[in-house]
Amino acid sequence: MITGFEGTITESIESEFQRLDATGFVRWAAEEFGETLAVSTSFGIQSAVTLKLVTSVVPDVKVIWVDTGYLPEETYRYAARLTRKLRLNLHVYESAISPQEMENRFGRLWESDRVDDLNLYDQIRKVEPMERALNELNVRGWISGLRAEQTEHRRCLPPIKRVRRQYRIYPVLTWTSKDVYNFMQEHELPQHPLFSQGFTTVGDHHSSRPLAASDASDRATRFRGLKQECGLHF
Repeated sequence: MITGFEGTITESIESEFQRLDATGFVRWAAEEFGETLAVSTSFGIQSAVTLKLVTSVVPDVKVIWVDTGYLPEETYRYAARLTRKLRLNLHVYESAISPQEMENRFGRLWESDRVDDLNLYDQIRKVEPMERALNELNVRGWISGLRAEQTEHRRCLPPIKRVRRQYRIYPVLTWTSKDVYNFMQEHELPQHPLFSQGFTTVGDHHSSRPLAASDASDRATRFRGLKQECGLHF
């Protein structure tokens, strides 16, 4: 148990977080935030790990899924399968602007080579609905499955940080791809259907592709490598 936590993260408290294993971290979060705790998911390649980890401690935790409207068919099937298997308390949020309206107003933003256009796409389809979800569900503790080895930005993250009124909690931040694989095997979790086709990360159908030998990282397979983050975790 973390002692002395009253909403402010000090250096000594952060070092205590780093000594907790993933399950211990989730237990602490459940005790600290209670009904204001939630976990987000994209139902991507590694999503089953965080969902299993958190629901094993808090079975009825609020699970937030931002559906962009452009996800692959396989992701929708995978979402339905995991929802049944883990009995998820799922809350689905979508952009206030439909895909058709967005395309009519701004064009097919994902086809642009301008990072500003890609950022606008993410703001409309991901960031705005997530912020609405956090507010409407009164979330104070937000658990996410970010891992340090995924991007340069994530490598610099602490295990917990405050962003406005929420605390963002990363219980598997230090896990490797091998840790993820072993956890999935141990708990007999199903793989995303696109994993067998070479996808190591998957987002929208128009901006994701299988990993190639020449790719510097998994995230190079998203948005043609023009950007690594969708904006949710800044």
